[in-house]
Amino acid sequence: MSSSNPKVIPGLSKGRLESLTDGIFGTVMTVLILSLSVPIIITSPSTSIAFENIQLLISLRSLLPDILSYVISFAILGAFWIRHHTMFYFVSRVDRLLLWINIIFLLTIGFIPFSTALIGRYPNLQLSLIVYGANLMATSITSQGLWRYSVAKKLVIQDDVDEKIMGRINARMSAGPIAYLIGIIVSFSNPPLTLGIYIVTLLFFIFNSGSTFRIWKRRVPD
Repeated sequence: MSSSNPKVIPGLSKGRLESLTDGIFGTVMTVLILSLSVPIIITSPSTSIAFENIQLLISLRSLLPDILSYVISFAILGAFWIRHHTMFYFVSRVDRLLLWINIIFLLTIGFIPFSTALIGRYPNLQLSLIVYGANLMATSITSQGLWRYSVAKKLVIQDDVDEKIMGRINARMSAGPIAYLIGIIVSFSNPPLTLGIYIVTLLFFIFNSGSTFRIWKRRVPD
């Protein structure tokens, strides 16, 4: 493994960065469920079981937007975690600025439970869709920023970076911010379509979470 800067700066550990990231992801994915609450139905001694079941069913139906937003956000967090995990397979060392970029990335991750609860409570309001999309766009941009900075500062395990391959990787990573920006713009005319764009973007993330970097992995020795 070659290095343009072999000097190791005390206290800057790739392992601790990954541990902090895993901890934040685990916490956020756990907190996400708090956007869902068990419905409370009003009963009386004269209320029949059948009527109570109907009340509960109606209450659960009202939770469908919250459940959908929870599932979408949980899957998005999973996709971002897989991307981060794959990305740092290729990052051999870190510096202080990379740590701060990662902290900003985690800041956007920590905001997702709030934007998820907002879109779950107000799924048809344009502002909630904008807040949610802006949150995910910021997360995508900072995630891409981690990779671009690592490559630019030669913190990856291979200094001989193929510009064509890096261009393909960056193009794939740019799909997220662009899609979320399109979703925000579309929300001004068709809010339901915006949610559809977010879902399609999620599916793209799921099917490309590993393949984004696989095109470079063939060139990197184990």
